Amino acid sequence: MSTPANGTATPTSPAHPTDVLTADLVVVGGGLGGVAAALTAARLGRRVVLTERSPWLGGQLTTQGVPPDEHAWIETSAASPSYVELREGVRAHYRRHYPLTAEAAADPHLNPGAGFVSRLCHEPRVGALVLEEMVSPLLASGRLTWLREHEPVGATREGGEISSVVVRGRRTGVERRLVGALVADATELGDLLPLADVEHVIGAEARAEHGELHAPEVADPLDQQAISWCCALEWAPGCDHTVPRPDRYDYFATQVAPFWPGPQLSFDDVEPISLARRTRPVFDGDPAEAPTSLAKDLWHYRRILARQHLRPDFPGGEITLVNWPQVDYWEAPLLGVAPQQQHEALEDARQLTLSFVHWLQTAAPRGDGGTGYPELRLRGDVLGTADGLAMEPYIRESRRIRALFTVHEGHIGKQMRGEGTGSELFEDSVGTGYYRIDLHPSTAGRTYVDIDCFPFQIPLGALIPRDVTNLLAANKNIGTTHITNGAYRLHPVEWSIGEAVGALSVLCAERGVRPADVHADPALRGELQRLLSEDLGVTLAWPEPVRRNLPDLDAPIAAVGAHSG
Repeated sequence: MSTPANGTATPTSPAHPTDVLTADLVVVGGGLGGVAAALTAARLGRRVVLTERSPWLGGQLTTQGVPPDEHAWIETSAASPSYVELREGVRAHYRRHYPLTAEAAADPHLNPGAGFVSRLCHEPRVGALVLEEMVSPLLASGRLTWLREHEPVGATREGGEISSVVVRGRRTGVERRLVGALVADATELGDLLPLADVEHVIGAEARAEHGELHAPEVADPLDQQAISWCCALEWAPGCDHTVPRPDRYDYFATQVAPFWPGPQLSFDDVEPISLARRTRPVFDGDPAEAPTSLAKDLWHYRRILARQHLRPDFPGGEITLVNWPQVDYWEAPLLGVAPQQQHEALEDARQLTLSFVHWLQTAAPRGDGGTGYPELRLRGDVLGTADGLAMEPYIRESRRIRALFTVHEGHIGKQMRGEGTGSELFEDSVGTGYYRIDLHPSTAGRTYVDIDCFPFQIPLGALIPRDVTNLLAANKNIGTTHITNGAYRLHPVEWSIGEAVGALSVLCAERGVRPADVHADPALRGELQRLLSEDLGVTLAWPEPVRRNLPDLDAPIAAVGAHSG
């Protein structure tokens, strides 16, 4: 059985471990933000300790089993060079080791799974291999220490500073005390925030707090986006791979949420923008053929291994990742509840996914008129597990710091700002990103909130808490609201957040200052922006046609890499 997600840690009084590790930067959490922070700081010469509760690095890309959700300009110079390095490393792995067709091997934009959710749908296992390759020379040099399968269990705060963090080995039970000039919380649920008593928010803010058009009238901490426990399925014709009937199968086969057209064990769901009922079978026609319409097909949505790219002698089948509305678990929140309730919610989410797989194999209406697809085989090896499910659930929403600056809907939302106006320009920009404001159904009984926004910047002030001097947020725990978190939570944005944290830690070490000092001082802020843009090649501002979503979306982007805000 897979282990629960980050966030099970609660404030504790751990023993006082004698094993103490010190560093310029301690990064707790090895998702994309954590890796980017550690990689950036270590490559720039600083000593870094990185911890991760799972065997793999990569978070949502790997342990959670979600192909990268990216913007339309990801193949241009708008992407950070280090993020491009990760993406091209994935492609290179397939070119080196897979029996690709000549056409696929020659494609500079190879999409291994030909899934249409991303230009780079690939196996999570491969993403983990590439990330480990990227940090490998830093591990060899001793500049980076990676504590694999360690989770935070305690933190010591002295006034406005975190003096140490205690992590525990999940296999050994051995605790280590980590001491860093700066500490980055890159965990999936913002675990350090309660451990160090850092001011933070969970759930939805009231509309009056920031004036957001789509916020609820009354704040609701338990209004949290659904999680999804993803799985990998292979199409294996001629075989029967039916999983045992899960204990909660009957419940999920009959339970109907007020905002849903029927039970989730169905091909009926809700179109996120219009909220109209729709039906999408797993296959549109013959599973071996391309779909007649992508909108009608679930299989090709997040397919991560496509037979069309492989020579005929390859013995395996096509593989897809199930991160579909049918496995969105919205019945109970993970944050603001007792540990036992959180554990029960996580187990229930697993039961939902296994129930959907069993339904697919035994009861789903087939395109050929039959019932059930027993040929669908769980592929846990693709996800590093024995049970077929991802190591961790896909976490869409974290605790969020009370930051020096909070990004709200009025900064990026198209409806609030007006067509063609563009997103807010931030003088302290440390990166860019773009994704729709995409909130999945919530634990408060809310349906989708899926609204358009403009391509946006990442403000430095959103990474810095207002009540702790040496902590930085490096994941979905930055200073966004419940609404804007829906745009800032995706793969390349999380990477850019982490990269900015790593660069900031280097500047702070070199100048002997704190993060808030850099934010407050235009000269120091400009230094940080030059480090990011000129040395690291990070784009700090979108070209105006892109920022405003004007028709000329092919405007050149290369020139803005040197923009210093």
